Amino acid sequence: MEPKTLSQEYINKHTYFTARKDSYVTAAGKIVDPYYVVELPVSVCAVAITEKNEIVLVEQYRHPIQESILELPGGFIDAGETPPTAIARELLEETGYSFNNFIALGKTAANPGVLSNYTYMFLATGGKKVADQALDPNEEISIHFKPVEEVRQLLKQNKIPQAMHALCMFYAFEYLDKQ
Repeated sequence: MEPKTLSQEYINKHTYFTARKDSYVTAAGKIVDPYYVVELPVSVCAVAITEKNEIVLVEQYRHPIQESILELPGGFIDAGETPPTAIARELLEETGYSFNNFIALGKTAANPGVLSNYTYMFLATGGKKVADQALDPNEEISIHFKPVEEVRQLLKQNKIPQAMHALCMFYAFEYLDKQ
């Protein structure tokens, strides 16, 4: 028997946060009621390396943890976009840089016990400044350029608290080490 959803009731519907209460039956026939799910849009992030061989990091305040943290550029995929198109757009908007090469590193689920979305991870290379930042109204992003080895150390020292971004860095460094 396959797991089967018995019911879904939306508790909250918002572009960036939709919560629902489900009821489902497991493969073994057990009914789980209620089960809460947070629906989030699919997202993208990238280890973005400039022509000067520096990684572009962004720093922004994250209210849920009440800290400003270093992260990778990225964001939600807009309707009708593919992951590669979305990461190219996000990089340009957040950093003003355009990249000429994108390597798909995979996709990951942040917390599939509660969250419904995936994050697509990329390595972008050949970055060149072509524009000013074009931030969303709620974004305040500082750009940092760091040598590849310094970013490796930040990752090893647990200085990148955003889990999906740390995983993207891990895969990007693994890819780069094989080149």
